[in-house]
Amino acid sequence: MYLTKEVKAEIFKKHGGSEGNTGSTEGQIALFTHRINHLTGHLKANHKDYNTERSLVRLVGKRRSLLDYLKKKDIEKYRSLIKELGIRK
Repeated sequence: MYLTKEVKAEIFKKHGGSEGNTGSTEGQIALFTHRINHLTGHLKANHKDYNTERSLVRLVGKRRSLLDYLKKKDIEKYRSLIKELGIRK
């Protein structure tokens, strides 16, 4: 499995402040980005997997919504997060 408890805890520790802070916007965006990168790699090898393609589109939409929320609340955190994660906007 690509997303173990340890990997998830590390993502939230790095971006969410602590391992237990799984509700932070920054942590959720980082987790979605990790999942999106994994699904993108899967789709490059399996281009006819339409269910995964649909899941990827939904994840990108969720991440976009969270990024818009973060942009409204704290523009500096937004800018630093997209730079750190390598999200183009």
